[in-house]
Amino acid sequence: MLYLGEEEVRELLHWGELIPVMENALLEFSLGRVVQPVRNMLTVEEGKRYLGIMPAVAHQAMGAKLVSFYPGNEGTGIATHQAMILLFRSDTGEPLAVMDGRLITEMRTAAVSAAITRYLATPDARVLALLGSGVQARAHLQALSMVRSFNEIRVWSRTAAHADRFAKENNAETMPIADAVRGADVIVTATNALQPILNGEWLKPGAHVNAVGSPRPNWRELDDRTMANILVVDSRAAAFQESGDVILSGAEIYAEAGEVFAGAKEVSPLETTVFKSVGLAIEDIATAKLVYDTFTTLNR
Repeated sequence: MLYLGEEEVRELLHWGELIPVMENALLEFSLGRVVQPVRNMLTVEEGKRYLGIMPAVAHQAMGAKLVSFYPGNEGTGIATHQAMILLFRSDTGEPLAVMDGRLITEMRTAAVSAAITRYLATPDARVLALLGSGVQARAHLQALSMVRSFNEIRVWSRTAAHADRFAKENNAETMPIADAVRGADVIVTATNALQPILNGEWLKPGAHVNAVGSPRPNWRELDDRTMANILVVDSRAAAFQESGDVILSGAEIYAEAGEVFAGAKEVSPLETTVFKSVGLAIEDIATAKLVYDTFTTLNR
């Protein structure tokens, strides 16, 4: 059985192919063509160590991801998220591959944000604000730049040295958090905040927020005013179980991303929008299948 490590995955996975694959995966999910439960997250040690179990079955492939979430690793040089993915054929049940899932998790998260940003952000969006300066901030800068042409990149981090390093490496400008958000067209929140860091008063009308951090039911990145805008999620069931931003704010979910992609739910570009992402198993399996197909094509 094929094994692909992180560096092999990196050579095979590209934004231009991944973003439309994520759009299709979420469309299929919202149309009821994917079988998957809400992630089973085992708490090993509250606030420090978690293990997630994520199976999914689609027409093209099926599989499962095991992902460890260790927020205590932040700043240590060891990734907070590490994962392995097992991929099967859905028609025969035969195992196809095992592959490292850390980079897949990183890239599919940002690719999903890019897919929904293409639909929800104003076409002339030029200012991007990144709240957080880690792996997801970098991945989102790369992925979002595939769907919008930004001429100003702002970054804020709770650790100023991290923001400074990110800014130097990515031609960005560090700012206080409120200054970074005010006037920004697209905002990304990618932190492990326990309490809201984004104040809805700072958002300009028509701004779009991609919220991908704080992945626990009692953690939050967004305040109630932010959550009162047009809210789109990857999965209603998962958001109501896993997202503190959704659960604690009592916000009304307007649509799943797949419903937007299918044209079942429309959003005016003049609306201020929030996409709350918790991450779905089908995103991992669809990405792993893309990697596998690319590998087999190149090695025929």
